[in-house]
Amino acid sequence: MTQPIHLYTDGACKGNPGPGGYGAVLLMGKHRKELSGGFRRTTNNRMELMACVEGLRSLTRPCSVVLTSDSKYVVNAMVKGWAKRWRSNHWKLSPSKTAKNPDLWNDLLELCATHSVDFKWVKGHSGHPENERCDVLAVAASEQKELPADLAFETPAAPSGDLFNF
Repeated sequence: MTQPIHLYTDGACKGNPGPGGYGAVLLMGKHRKELSGGFRRTTNNRMELMACVEGLRSLTRPCSVVLTSDSKYVVNAMVKGWAKRWRSNHWKLSPSKTAKNPDLWNDLLELCATHSVDFKWVKGHSGHPENERCDVLAVAASEQKELPADLAFETPAAPSGDLFNF
């Protein structure tokens, strides 16, 4: 059996919303890959999700992955099945409340259908070396000049109902 990939992730945002970044570290044996990126206006939760999505997206074939995050938002939604339920309810938390970040949740669920992912939570800023490294990557990415737009966050959703006024 192939050893699992260890994926560590973190997101950062100044202002929430504000400039944000994500960091991911992938480890397999002696191999190490670090990923990061940032956006000019986003949220911390979007960056936590983006770190997971980009880390899994970087894998070139289906893998067994142990994904460690300090985001209870991400870990609980995946482990407790909330994200799948939100998707099956057309991204509704309740009849009157829409789930946030459906684009990233959908990407993460699709990637988890390709890979076998075991989500683990770790307390943030508690000295875990890889979580601390992801935080450094995420913060540095959020501080870059001329960050791109997080279009899914910055672009308002299309209005529901009729798009034309006749």
